[in-house]
Amino acid sequence: MSRVYNFSAGPAVLPEEVLKEAAAEMLDYNGTGMSVMEMSHRSKAYEEIIQGAEQDLRDLMNIPDNYKVLFLQGGASQQFAMIPMNLMKNKVADYIITGQWAKKAYQEAQVYGKANAIASSADETFSYIPDCSDLPISEDADYVYICENNTIYGTKFKTLPNTKGKTLVSDVSSCFLSEPVDVTKYGIIYGGVQKNIGPAGVVIVIIREDLITEDTLPGTPTMLKYKIHADNASLYNTPPAYGIYICGKVFKWLKKMGGLEAMKQRNEEKAKILYDFLDNSKMFKGTVRKEDRSLMNVPFVTGDADLDAKFVKEAKAAGLENLKGHRSVGGMRASIYNAMPKEGVEALVAFMKKFEEENTK
Repeated sequence: MSRVYNFSAGPAVLPEEVLKEAAAEMLDYNGTGMSVMEMSHRSKAYEEIIQGAEQDLRDLMNIPDNYKVLFLQGGASQQFAMIPMNLMKNKVADYIITGQWAKKAYQEAQVYGKANAIASSADETFSYIPDCSDLPISEDADYVYICENNTIYGTKFKTLPNTKGKTLVSDVSSCFLSEPVDVTKYGIIYGGVQKNIGPAGVVIVIIREDLITEDTLPGTPTMLKYKIHADNASLYNTPPAYGIYICGKVFKWLKKMGGLEAMKQRNEEKAKILYDFLDNSKMFKGTVRKEDRSLMNVPFVTGDADLDAKFVKEAKAAGLENLKGHRSVGGMRASIYNAMPKEGVEALVAFMKKFEEENTK
């Protein structure tokens, strides 16, 4: 069985050379005579793995010294609660609702304080990013929250919202490391790794040190305090050790590929191939306003549910996997993360052309 082109939104495609390296080290990591899966997280060998991963991530993103990097569990969804528990000092936060994950985070925050939806694109099925240049930011807001790239709907903030001096918190799960970012513009930038970085089970939180305090909401569990994890260098409890090891390998691969500037160019080139086809196709249509299109997740439809289903089935038979759209949107979605080669996108477009010819009466 040869490898397929995997367009899954997450868990998603990983770089082939990373998988091969991990396979070669499965029984004996670096002369230890054991797999990283079997290794004590307190061992010297593992300490080098997690510290190396953190350093490579710092290098890739130019993370300033006054930000901590935490490798945590619970996925991005656990951060929906962890963020208000740690940051809601005034019990007020502003949320910009651009999709299902931002909405879930907003709903979770309501458990802990007053969460305000200050902008939303729900009126047009989240197919655009609202204008965030002059928002009604609450005077006593502890932070302003966004989901920067919307995996399901295929939108991306190209300009960060004007938070009027308030701390910006951003979920970057599906655009993590896809392009350079200025970390200093955020109080917290975080994401689950299973889309663009590694296997499911790890969430990376990059948090400014002044936001890490003892002063959490009453009843906050020990495991949900940033300070506990920061003070213990992500080793308070057994971390998702193997997942972090794979993330570390992906960071090294990204460095080898030329870093985030090079990835951005590659990703723009790949996305252009697909979007250009969609813009000229008679059968397939993109669903997102042009200026708000994601480089990572590309939803598209034929306008006919039966035809969509036929397309997904025939694409799978042709080695193009996981193209079915999210159940809340329907249609198709191609997730073309860092590890998706350009050839994969070209193969998809070639298949779409063929399908269009064969199914146009």
